[in-house]
Formats: sequence, C-alpha cells, structure tokens
Amino acid sequence: MIRWAVAVVLALWAAPAAAVDCRDIAYDGNRYTICEVDVAEDELRLFLKNDAGEIYGHFSTIENDLTAKGQSLPFATNAGMYHRDRSPVGLYRDSDGEEMRLITTPGPGNFGLLPNGVLCIGAARTDVIETLTFAETEPSCRYATQSGPMLVIDGALHPRFLPDSTSYFIRNGVGTSADGQRVVFAISRNAVTFHQFGSLFRDHLKLPSALYFDGNISRLHAPQINRSDAGFMMGPVVGVVADGTKSDAATN
Repeated sequence: MIRWAVAVVLALWAAPAAAVDCRDIAYDGNRYTICEVDVAEDELRLFLKNDAGEIYGHFSTIENDLTAKGQSLPFATNAGMYHRDRSPVGLYRDSDGEEMRLITTPGPGNFGLLPNGVLCIGAARTDVIETLTFAETEPSCRYATQSGPMLVIDGALHPRFLPDSTSYFIRNGVGTSADGQRVVFAISRNAVTFHQFGSLFRDHLKLPSALYFDGNISRLHAPQINRSDAGFMMGPVVGVVADGTKSDAATN
C-alpha cells in the first residue's frame, strides 16, 4: 500500500504541469466548454507555421512538433480568421515576426463587423484590445492575432448584437481580465447567437473584454477532458505549451 502511494505521488510530480483548467459549463440555457489560463503559470503561444515554413493546420501536427522538443500541448484552439491558403485575414505576429499587418477598416463578414480586436500575448500579461485602441497605443506583444467582431468592449456588448437574433452557430472566442492575468477561452457546445455568446463572457465569466474567433469551423484541443477535435486544416492556433510530454508522464 505504501509503495503504491509513493508511486502515485512520484507520477503526479513527474507529470507535465500546467495550470490551464478546462471544463464543461451551462449558462442561460446553453452549453459551453471553457478553458481558463493563468498568465503567471501558463505559457501561451500562437502557432501558424513550423520551422520549415509549413502550415501546422492541425492540433496533432503542433503536438508532434512539441513532443520532439520535450514539450506538450495541454490546450489549444483556433485563433482568428484565415484565407483559403490558411494565411491570417488580419494582424498576425509570432516568434517568426509579423505575417500580416493590422486591418483597421470595415469589411465583409464577421471580421469586418467593427469594432473588431486583437489578442495580445505579452511578456507579463495577455489582453484583448479593440483594434483602433491597439493601433493608437501600440502595445508590446510577443504574439498577436486579430479577429472580429469584439464580443465585449469595456464591459459592454458589441453594439450590433441583437437579443432576438436568429443567427445561431457554434462559436468560439476569448476574454481577458482587466489586469491581464486571467484568460478564458470558450467554445459553445450548441449553436448560439452573438448576443448569447457575448453575454457569457460579460455576465457569467465577468470579463470586460472579449473577442470572437470563428464559427462552425471552431475546434478545441483539451486532453484534460479527453477532447481533441479533428477537421479541415486551420490557420492561426493559440495554445498552452508545457514542459514534459504525455509519454514522460505515462512512464513514471
């Protein structure tokens, strides 16, 4: 019994540590999966291309790349709209530099439904920032991805969201706290309106800023809850990187 207890403690100690917390919730008659990231504990990154310049496209491709480097991917989701060739529609910046510039003008589709915004991952904080504010303040971002529309702007829902909308889709997005330390990613488990989705971030998660990522193509990688969605190739992906691999944890 003592040997078994010691083995369990050693296995837990050796497992890759990540504070990201993924769970299923219900709010206002709808079902969601949320993943909360603690900026002080988790390393958030954006992913688009590997070292050879090839589009990652799938969670499994990113995971395999990280495993080869002795790391793991405890969470990931699609992070912004992209063209048919998987190139970003708006601003995209990662460790390789700036792939696409900031777009500040209105346009077609959800991306152009201003105000839209940017997820800015900095050295000590992560923020959702409205695009024009981003252009004016030029915050320091290690990683940045632009998408739209904004869901919540300074505690208010996007002005174009209608309570009686009939536009229902699976949706995913991200919200951030005022101090930039709490980041919550959410994906709906049933079709919802923009108004319902924005209300989740503002009224239930209590986040003053939130950004829409995409609709029916939205996918989630969350091994913690035994979920890793497959599908067509994606463009930008945001994820948490942890030291150690799944195989490392399994062998201890």
